Amino acid sequence: MTQTSDILIVGGGLAGPSLALALALQGLTVTIIDALPATTRAESGFDGRSYALSLASQRLLGALGLWRDLADTAQPMLEIKVTDGRAGEGPSPFWMHFDHAEIEEGPMGYMVEDRHLRPVLLAAMDAEPNITQISGQTAVDQTVDATGVTVTLDNGDTLRTRLLIGADGRRSGVQARAGIKRSGWDYNQTALVCAIEHEKPHFGTAHQFFMPPGPLAILPLRGNVSSIVWSERTDQAAAINALDDASYIKVLRPRFGDFLGDIKLAGKRFTYPLNITIANSFVADRVALIGDAAHGVHPIAGQGLNAGLKDVGALAEVLIDAQRRGEDIASPLVLERYQEWRRFDATSMALAMDAFNKLFSNDNPLLRMGRDLGMGVINAMPRLRRTFIREAAGLTGDVPRLLKGEAL
Repeated sequence: MTQTSDILIVGGGLAGPSLALALALQGLTVTIIDALPATTRAESGFDGRSYALSLASQRLLGALGLWRDLADTAQPMLEIKVTDGRAGEGPSPFWMHFDHAEIEEGPMGYMVEDRHLRPVLLAAMDAEPNITQISGQTAVDQTVDATGVTVTLDNGDTLRTRLLIGADGRRSGVQARAGIKRSGWDYNQTALVCAIEHEKPHFGTAHQFFMPPGPLAILPLRGNVSSIVWSERTDQAAAINALDDASYIKVLRPRFGDFLGDIKLAGKRFTYPLNITIANSFVADRVALIGDAAHGVHPIAGQGLNAGLKDVGALAEVLIDAQRRGEDIASPLVLERYQEWRRFDATSMALAMDAFNKLFSNDNPLLRMGRDLGMGVINAMPRLRRTFIREAAGLTGDVPRLLKGEAL
């Protein structure tokens, strides 16, 4: 069996479906493949997983018609507080405080739970006649010729497309089969991820507390609940994750502090190994990469998904504009426009997060003094502070139309 579409996307996480919708709404036919069964992808129970969406990412979801179904469950991020210190000793007296009131556009971003975002994306794809979904299958081969790409699935079916998109994560099969190499390194850190119920309200404030083993992010969700992304050295993280819930909270407590009162676990616990991995090219012959398939970064500022949605906005804009001009959307000239737009920016962001993590994830007294003074200086300079806020909101640089909330 051979099915034909304009675009074939491998990977049904978040970036892949977002791109599918952006292209399908402009008339292109899209097939999207995900290895998970449809029933698994549609599960919507609370498990604590959530995403920090920048204001620009929220605007993209609005432009795709998705935000109206997410707005009531999203938590605006009104403030961000960044501190440095050691577990149990409290933060340094030098810190950074970013307030959304310093920019005119509104909240810097929103926290959205996976259980709300994923079903909204799936429902939108179900309702779009230009999208064909294939679940529970894996792409195992791809062959490029002068007019398109033939993709073979693990059940023997073949699919034909003009352009193949890899949205299949840091170990992208699409990238590997296209002959694209990757660069990167491991941090010997693991992220412990969970949700916490707390006694006192968070008032929409996100906290980033840097400690020698790695940062702790406390991110506000709806109600008296926060998402935790807690980085530790890999051996220590494994020992902590093996504890029962009560012991896990006992270890977290001196790191978390008591500013939100009593705390307890809500939902499941997860761990993710942390590394940086960047594709040496975001494009190949009739192939383009987006999201983690193109660039996997440290979660230190919660920018992974936002960078992936920038890819979505940029690639969708390049392809639709090319289609309207009558160009071959998979030609090297068209794909190079996407690469020029996104690769330098995404790589720069990944390396900045890498440098930030190395600067703060240590206990060197000279570095500690320097970074604490640096935070104090930034916090005392309103213009510089505003620049950081706009950067976090995704409002700087060459922003794709979708991320401005505009139609393609």
